[in-house]
Amino acid sequence: MAVAGVEFADVSYALPPGLRGEAGRVLLRDVSLKLEAGTTTALLGRSGSGKTTLLRMVNGLAAPTSGEVLVEGRPAKTAEIIGLRRSIGYVIQETGLFPHMTVEKNAGIALELAGRPRAEIAKRAAEVLELAGLDFAEFRSRYPWQLSGGQRQRVGLARALAMDPSVLLMDEPFGALDPMTRAEMQTMVRGLLDRVKKTVLLVTHDLDEALYLAARVVFLEHGEVVADLRPDEVLQSKNPQVKHYVSAVRREITG
Repeated sequence: MAVAGVEFADVSYALPPGLRGEAGRVLLRDVSLKLEAGTTTALLGRSGSGKTTLLRMVNGLAAPTSGEVLVEGRPAKTAEIIGLRRSIGYVIQETGLFPHMTVEKNAGIALELAGRPRAEIAKRAAEVLELAGLDFAEFRSRYPWQLSGGQRQRVGLARALAMDPSVLLMDEPFGALDPMTRAEMQTMVRGLLDRVKKTVLLVTHDLDEALYLAARVVFLEHGEVVADLRPDEVLQSKNPQVKHYVSAVRREITG
């Protein structure tokens, strides 16, 4: 049997107890999911449903209260944390680029911190920037403040891919972009993911984005999985939570 790229096995997460000893709020409850290696899974749900908490468990930024997270068959909780995070790319909404570093330096910083040779860093930075749709010669010497929002997001994606991670986490990566730039980024990322074959976990509020990029769409509600569907099943689903989500984001204008 093939090993899952990422597996959540009966994962729950609760906040620490309050000052008066009251139980902490439960953010995730008994979540079990297996993400097939090389595929993209989208997590959908309203704010507070537990999407980002679940994603952050993969690279050790959060630890389950109970249950287990496995990355390529190995428990995340016993992994050496630096090695684990180097095997996982992480793309966030605001990119987190270092403002005092050039595009080339930002793209290669993970390799530099890992002690890779300068020639390897330069070669890989050029590769991943081109992969993310940025001409290396044109952009290598620019600084983040000299880039558009979409260009900064491309650099953030390039940096996440620099270590050739097996897993890519994307937390609302296009949420700060205008609709046209967001659509362009989605098209670029879809083509890129078809080529690199990473195990991708995408957190988004955008239903159309999930349907376009993912092979599987998982809906969370109050910390529990309420639906796990193929994209072609979502719009026709009879699941009440799914129907409510779809109707909320696809309201018809009348009158």
